[in-house]
Amino acid sequence: MPQPPLIQQHTLRVEQDEVQSRFNLFDGEDFIGFIQYEQDGDVLSFIHTIIKEEFSRRGYARALTTIAFERMWALGLKVNPVCTYTVDYLEKHPQYGVLRAQ
Repeated sequence: MPQPPLIQQHTLRVEQDEVQSRFNLFDGEDFIGFIQYEQDGDVLSFIHTIIKEEFSRRGYARALTTIAFERMWALGLKVNPVCTYTVDYLEKHPQYGVLRAQ
């Protein structure tokens, strides 16, 4: 019997909070975590990726980072990966390398 997915993708929602400089991830009504960033023009430096402990090891950090990168790509923004998770993510997903700020 197949295992149910750890994340129900159709229930994920990412909201950008420009006041707190964060991308917030929700699964349904549950707050899952966030990426903290600093913005300088068209470059966002990803400082921290934080997922609440009870939701860790389920792929939420990957989902949040992917969604944030897709939005940045669509808006023509670049990323400066400061957070170790973001650095590792870019190494594992070279298709997002075009987003790296020079």
